[in-house]
Amino acid sequence: MMEASSDAAVDQLDALFQRQREAFSFASAPSIAQRREALKKLESLIASYKDRIVEAINADFGTRSSVETLSSEVALTITNSRHIRKNLHRWAKTRSVWNHSSIPGKTQLQYQPKGVVGIISPWNYPFQLAMVPLITALAAGNRVLLKPSEITPNTSDLMKRLLAEMFDETEVAVITGGPDVGEAFSALPFDHLFYTGSTRVGRLIAMAAAKNLTPVTLELGGKSPAIMLRDADMAKSATTLSFGKFYNAGQTCVAPDYLLVPEGKGKAWADALMGAVADSFEDLVTDTDYSGIISGQHYQRLTGMIEEARQGGATIIQPPHDAEAMQAARKLAPTIVLNPPEQAALLQEEIFGPILPIIEKPTTADMIDYVTARDHPLALYVYSKDSRAADEVLTKTTSGGVCVNGTILHLAVEDLPFGGVGKSGYGAYHGERGFREFSHERSIFRLPGWLPAGLLAPPYSGLMKKFINWQIGK
Repeated sequence: MMEASSDAAVDQLDALFQRQREAFSFASAPSIAQRREALKKLESLIASYKDRIVEAINADFGTRSSVETLSSEVALTITNSRHIRKNLHRWAKTRSVWNHSSIPGKTQLQYQPKGVVGIISPWNYPFQLAMVPLITALAAGNRVLLKPSEITPNTSDLMKRLLAEMFDETEVAVITGGPDVGEAFSALPFDHLFYTGSTRVGRLIAMAAAKNLTPVTLELGGKSPAIMLRDADMAKSATTLSFGKFYNAGQTCVAPDYLLVPEGKGKAWADALMGAVADSFEDLVTDTDYSGIISGQHYQRLTGMIEEARQGGATIIQPPHDAEAMQAARKLAPTIVLNPPEQAALLQEEIFGPILPIIEKPTTADMIDYVTARDHPLALYVYSKDSRAADEVLTKTTSGGVCVNGTILHLAVEDLPFGGVGKSGYGAYHGERGFREFSHERSIFRLPGWLPAGLLAPPYSGLMKKFINWQIGK
């Protein structure tokens, strides 16, 4: 049975949804000029809140690099909004399309708001992964209900205050609460539901939405591979791979989840990665550029994964550190696991932490086979000086996105759609693709006034029969 506070939150959720549903109409949808002005004001408001955003996220994580927060949460949100705002008039314009049919008439595509959009956001980037979908939904002319993660309460409360400064609750509202509220949220008959999080919960979201035939965007995760071909530049590649893996202490949905290297090269790559870690962090306990783990429960899960791999015969490599002080600070040292057993949790579950298994394979073909035998990942990384060799990997695999000779940075390119494939999710957003995701693409066909109505209705004339034969090709 739900607690009284959960009951109250669910009642509030229902009331907010009904108010937004009653307030929405196609006639009252904001104009493109009004949407652009709202985004501009919101960008300024976010910039003015930047210090409070850093403080709130730092409080939620215990330690969160302020540079990482400013870059991935504040700057990335503002640049995405600015890109949308500058291009919105072009994306939203009703456009003519070529009529390839044999029926004369004018063909057009019109973009309409869907209505009331629900957004469920995660804890790992608690501001950006809530605000970018919200901004995109607003750009499409929708009203939005946002359910942020209960694991990051300081950030959730801050977003609630920030958005209340600018929007009436009939336009944008934030509802906080735990799993009971999330379950009730996903059961509402939204016009579109957007979820970022785990594959397990994503399945539940999709099933709940299906009861209302609500269209869903699922931004999930999975095990994103990094592949080092034989000619990869070890020093340079280790630096960029280390950056992507240990950014936010590995708590990134597109972080490399395992590394495939040529047979006999595992130890060399582990040493190169540890060298990159040493160059990046002087003292892991006190270095504020190295982020903490979100919760004690998640910390225990990660350390359990490492110990299981150790017991299974894997080699564990970590930089020098004070284990007790690290645990007290809820920080986990960057960890390389050489050749873990195949059934280890590290190779079966998305890690979501600063642990990188390294697996040796004899050939590129073996690496490709290893990737394709598993669920389609959200991201794939391939390193090679030979573009044709890299393209071979891309041609024979699939993933939500790709970065060649680097990691995670494709996420920051506003013109590229971001989304998964298969069990890493479906639907996409960012830039124009996001605008379309939150819009109804309405087809319009205008018949010419000169077309005789009698041609279309029985009794069918010989001309109509000739026309059909011409279409068939007789």
